Amino acid sequence: MAAEASNHPINAAEQLTEQEAYELAEELKLKLAEQIIPSSDQDSIKKMVAGLGDPRGGLRLTFAQSLGSIGTAAIPILCDALKNNPNVLIRRASAKTLNIIGSEIALPNLIEAFRTDDDPVVQGSSAGAMATIGEPAIESLLEILTDRNCSAFQVGLINLALSFAGSKAPDVFNQAVQSENPEIRIAAITALAEQVHSETNNQAKVLLVRALKDDSSEVRAEAATIAGKTLEPEDIINELYQLLKDQNTQVRKNTALALMKMEALESINQLNEAISSEKDDQVKAVLKVALNQLVTLK
Repeated sequence: MAAEASNHPINAAEQLTEQEAYELAEELKLKLAEQIIPSSDQDSIKKMVAGLGDPRGGLRLTFAQSLGSIGTAAIPILCDALKNNPNVLIRRASAKTLNIIGSEIALPNLIEAFRTDDDPVVQGSSAGAMATIGEPAIESLLEILTDRNCSAFQVGLINLALSFAGSKAPDVFNQAVQSENPEIRIAAITALAEQVHSETNNQAKVLLVRALKDDSSEVRAEAATIAGKTLEPEDIINELYQLLKDQNTQVRKNTALALMKMEALESINQLNEAISSEKDDQVKAVLKVALNQLVTLK
């Protein structure tokens, strides 16, 4: 359920002059220093949210930290500001403050802001807040990937958020990697790569290797790139040799670059063979770059 918005959204009377914002921020700084939680009545919260629109970054940070210390009680007004305030500074800072609080209560509002707000900072901060929320946000983030209107920028933000959230829920992507949607499978293996590094999921390596044989060429291509950055040659070398013969040109390119990235010197002969049989000039050029790089390392 979305956080219930305040019945009395910020109005002209609750806007702060520069002097009022400064004085309130100074008062709040003292409370933060003494670890005193500020007043959590609606009028006080609304004034702090209004302060999130101040052009001075230091003051905005004080207001955000103060609202963060209030926590749950501030969420409805912050969500209202995130959705409805015309001031982009307030929308951005509201999302960042919800990140500080990290409560699942705000999740529906963060999803809406991520989907509908045109400002990239609002989108990024909303994604960051969802990542902080963790496992409860993962299903929604994966669902957004299936939206045709999801931009490449949003896809990148989702993958970052999923990698962070996945560190708190190590097994959640074991099922997602079997999704019928290729975009979800790609997001899942991206998160699995992070889990290989952090050693938080003992199945992550197996699932990542399995993705190299995925039915989708897009997934295979991405899996090759990720594997090249994540795994050791002995983990996947035979699978990568097979992908040098893949029907898809992008898969073959990514595989060659993965072998180069891994400094797989044992693949020099296979790259030579691939070059001799390759018919696509662009792929052949990438194969030669990978080969030359490995030869120089030998």
